[in-house]
Amino acid sequence: MPVGEPYIPENITVHLGRPESNAENVTVSFPDYIKNVVSSEIYPTWPDSAIRANIYAIVTFALNRIYTEWYRARGFSFDITSSTQFDQKFIYGREIFENIGQLVDELFNSYIRRQGSIEPLFSAFCNGTTSTCDGLSQWGTVSLAQQGMTPYEILQYYYGKDIDIVSNVSVQTNTPSFPGFDLELGYSGDPVRTIQIQLNRISRNYPAIPKIGDVSGDFDYLTQDAVIAFQNIFGLPVTGVVNEATWYQIAYIFISVKRLAELNSEGLTLQEVEQQFNGTLSIGMQGQEVRIIQYYLAVIGAYYAAVQPVSITGYFGAQTEISVKSFQQVFGLPQTGVIDQATWVAMYDAYLGIVESVPLDTTVNDVALYPGVVLREGTTSEYVRLLQTYLSYIHQTFPEINDVNATGYFGPITRAAVVAFQKQFGYPETGVVGAATWNAIASLYSDLKYGFDKQPYQAPGYTIT
Repeated sequence: MPVGEPYIPENITVHLGRPESNAENVTVSFPDYIKNVVSSEIYPTWPDSAIRANIYAIVTFALNRIYTEWYRARGFSFDITSSTQFDQKFIYGREIFENIGQLVDELFNSYIRRQGSIEPLFSAFCNGTTSTCDGLSQWGTVSLAQQGMTPYEILQYYYGKDIDIVSNVSVQTNTPSFPGFDLELGYSGDPVRTIQIQLNRISRNYPAIPKIGDVSGDFDYLTQDAVIAFQNIFGLPVTGVVNEATWYQIAYIFISVKRLAELNSEGLTLQEVEQQFNGTLSIGMQGQEVRIIQYYLAVIGAYYAAVQPVSITGYFGAQTEISVKSFQQVFGLPQTGVIDQATWVAMYDAYLGIVESVPLDTTVNDVALYPGVVLREGTTSEYVRLLQTYLSYIHQTFPEINDVNATGYFGPITRAAVVAFQKQFGYPETGVVGAATWNAIASLYSDLKYGFDKQPYQAPGYTIT
């Protein structure tokens, strides 16, 4: 299911038959599709208000199919069918009534939604004579229009008083929601946030799937546990990795439990789908995300001689841009100096490869690289034990940072110590340990214990050319 608010797709692909039939798929512009369906479903001689109400319903029904990826989540290569048993009547190549074409040009970028929700309503409808349903009656709209009702009042009559009509919706290229690469431990971004939201909701119906808790957009161990449980339940290869098959199965089950393709949908709130991560990072930007990519570049630069080193400042300046370009050159990417999705994935993979090549031997060097996976409450690992060791040592100099026992389990006491550290040193007080917080804690531990800056990425012992 797409992340974010609905938009109007430039095109829509229609299957000219029942979903499972061996029929042709045709791709047409979205306005042309709506004109065809409206011309096929109703009469051009109907009152203006009735035609408008039907256009709103037809547009919204199609958008619901696209927004929920109703067919694509089931492995089909189309958005909607021409079968009235499942969808709306579409007659490929038919002529369009002139007045209907004009009204659709005015209304095709508007849709109905339930107040408090953002997804297009599943605006079920039927003709009201040979068939009836819980939604809109097409012939019924005629009599209501003749009584002087406006299109909005007609829609309220059938769908309830708690609906809105959203107008002037943006038109965009329709792209599949799957990000195009597998999601696994350590990845961050809106696609991860999407599956976390969906798995948390699915777990209410399938309690064997553990709750992930706070939705962070970071693919951590808790997220991996939920993915593994989901794959076990639904007969998918149990890898803990979200590939395309797992992505769409999660989307399909989420749509089902939320009833997003039903008239009595549970609904999606804006808070559930609004994006949290920038699509790109470029010169002039600053913040925690910049610190993270600078940390990765600093580590990679220590192991790859051709990647320029960078200071971890949180500001994306000229030095960072040069470093990014050098990384892109080494890894065969366009040398833009901008961190886009492809650069981010390549950077993380390169960093993780370094972490995996450096044994975690604390008897030799107890200032370790960030493990590549966010640590937060509920996590158990050797890296949590190291984190607790660092915080306990720092507590001796900064007593306002809680002392913690090195148990390896990230509980409330560890979270409180992390929050105290973040507050003390000006980091976002999340209680979560990502790359930037890990580096700050490990660096301070190193300074206090060894009396000099013993950054783990500054003395790797070898470089990759």
